[in-house]
Amino acid sequence: MSKAFTKESESGDDDDEPIVPPLPGGKNYITPLGYRALRDELLQLIDEERPKIVDIVHWAASNGDRSENGDYLYGKKRLREIDRRIRFLTKRLEIAEVVDPSVHLGSDQIFFGATVTYREDGDVERTITIMGIDEADSAASQVSWIAPVARALLRARIGDEVALPTPGGTRHLEVIDVRYPAPQGALEQER
Repeated sequence: MSKAFTKESESGDDDDEPIVPPLPGGKNYITPLGYRALRDELLQLIDEERPKIVDIVHWAASNGDRSENGDYLYGKKRLREIDRRIRFLTKRLEIAEVVDPSVHLGSDQIFFGATVTYREDGDVERTITIMGIDEADSAASQVSWIAPVARALLRARIGDEVALPTPGGTRHLEVIDVRYPAPQGALEQER
């Protein structure tokens, strides 16, 4: 088959960096737990996974013909993926600005890290937590602080109504409740 019909580059390297949208103001806000999770993933890749794959590639290379050696080919590909993820995590952690949302404990105003319950257009209640870009998980009702709903809610207080412009028209959100996590030290003392 002609190389014109393959997606691989001529060198075989897949070193394209993941496309990350620019951050507003160049800030990468993240909670202490999110920062710890990214750091733990980075250390796990560097200390555990990468050395295992390097050993597999070394063993496979010593077996001779590399052109049809699945362990070698897969290992090299996996090594590139790991190295790409290590570079990505390193860059994200370098620009991370850790913000502890517990400093706002007891506040009725919405800031980064708040868990917000709001009523949408007067009838549907939703609860979201405003998190960092690298830690938000929509399946867990977490949204990034740059998401339109988070941007509309930031700085609002309990009882405020904010407008959320959407492609289908403007939606009105009424803030019902705002909660913040307890300080980490308090959680550790309870255990």
